Parts: sequence; structure tokens; C-alpha cells
Amino acid sequence: MTTHKWTSADLPSFEGRTVVVTGANSGLGLATTRELARVGARVVLAVRDVARGTDVAGGIGGTTEVRALDLADLSSVRRFADEWSGDIDVLVNNAGIMMVPEARTKDGFESQIGTNHLGHFALTNLLLPHITDRVVTLASQAHRRGTIDIGDLNWESRTYDRTGAYGQSKLANLLFSLELQRRLREAGSTVRALNAHPGWAATNLQSHSGNRFAGAVMSVGNKVIAQDADAGARPTLFAASQDLPGGSYVGPDGFYEVRGYPTLVGRTPEASDVELAKQLWTTSEQLTGVHFPADALKR
Repeated sequence: MTTHKWTSADLPSFEGRTVVVTGANSGLGLATTRELARVGARVVLAVRDVARGTDVAGGIGGTTEVRALDLADLSSVRRFADEWSGDIDVLVNNAGIMMVPEARTKDGFESQIGTNHLGHFALTNLLLPHITDRVVTLASQAHRRGTIDIGDLNWESRTYDRTGAYGQSKLANLLFSLELQRRLREAGSTVRALNAHPGWAATNLQSHSGNRFAGAVMSVGNKVIAQDADAGARPTLFAASQDLPGGSYVGPDGFYEVRGYPTLVGRTPEASDVELAKQLWTTSEQLTGVHFPADALKR
């Protein structure tokens, strides 16, 4: 599929539409928020630090709102959803952490699977009764180096590997959307689940590894290889705005999808495994206590 070098300048009007963006106060989330607000969306910045989010929102222009959300704390996720009223046209599951030292969320999950997958899993299902159009979840080329261990998602039996844990969480993002799309279709909902990845975008995501060598490598890569956050946000904006089928995966069209313009991209066989996606969904429900709201969906 060719996209004629699509950029944010090609975004259609979002007047009258509401978009929720997690992790919206920096990097890809900020670039996504800025462009959607520019074309008329009411953008809700769902962020851990409300004061910082408010400062950022003040410089964006357009219609914005800041609400507290900590994806590493299920009570915060539930509170965000409980306090929501009205429709959400698009939910952008953007927030994430990358290759960080071993840590646990407030609910005891390994921090990367807990933040990148389980937090968004709970948030999406809790908000689904309000969503009218689509859910866009950010994945990564790192999913190609990940594998899902259903019996040990939280790295309680394995020796912790920050790179492996990140890859697992990004693979989980793809499997989540795969199963979400299947469930939406089966329930007769027109809401769509899609994924996007930014390639290599120079953001602060790469700066928390806690490893001096890894940090140096990523710093050099940010300067030499990476595209900027605005370019990295293009696949997300494309997935959020274009008439794509549910289950689509959007990334850059350049070499190894590192940089370029948005297009539909492929995934590993494991990321296309329908049975594995079902197993992950069941395990995620058990861990979070949140379930698919089939009877409350927009149709």
C-alpha cells in the first residue's frame, strides 16, 4: 500500500471529535496531541503528572483537557474511567516505558508489561462503552525480538532481561489489538482496533535504561539514525484518521521501518497467532480483573 508520503498536513478535520491520548505530555504523545488539536479535536491529555501536563497543554493551542492517569496503578486507571462521561471518538494508547531496570507496578506487575500492556488493557476495556470509532495502540519493531510467556508474564520465574521484557510488552500490544478486533467484530461493533509504531524516533523514551552503555548507544542512534518526534507520530496520526480496516498495523515505509512515511506494515507469526492472543487476553483479564464489556459497546 502506498500513501503518497502522507504527513500530518494531510490530516482531515477533527472538529467535534474527542481524542484521549495517554502519555501526552512529551515525545510522540505530545506531537500527536499537538497535531490533533491543530485540526480541531478536543484532546484529553491522560498523564501521570497533571501539573506538567497543564504546562504543556498551555502551549498547544486548540481545545485540550488534562486528566490524571497512571497506567502503573490500576486504581488510577479505574478512577480515570469512572470519572469519564460522554463519547470518545479515538483512544490513543501511546504511553510506555522502554528497557528499564527491573521494577514492579503498584499492583505487583513487571513494570514494562504492567505499563505498556496491562494498564492499557484495563483502560481500553473500561472506556470501550464510550468509544465510537477506534482504538490505536502503539507497538514497536521490538515485538520482533519478543516472545510471550503466558505462565510468567511478570518475570517471576525467569532471570529478568529488560530488552526481553520490553519486546514481550510490545508483542502483547499487537496481540491485544488482534483479539480486541476479533471481539469487537463478533459483538457487532463498528469500533476498530489498530496498531502503529513510530520506527526509531528521538524521544526521552530511550533515556531510562539505567545502563550507561545502552544509554550511549541510544543517544548516538537518536542523533544519527532516528527521525524526530513529529515524524515518529505520523503512523499514529495515520492510524487515527484514515479509513483503515480493523487489525491494521501502520509504520514507516523506510528501510527496516526505522523512518519514513506511514504505510501498512507486517508483523511476526507470533504477533498474528490468534490462539496466543486469546490466551493473553484471558490472562490479562485474570491479572487486572477487567473484562470485555460486550453488552455495553457502541454499535
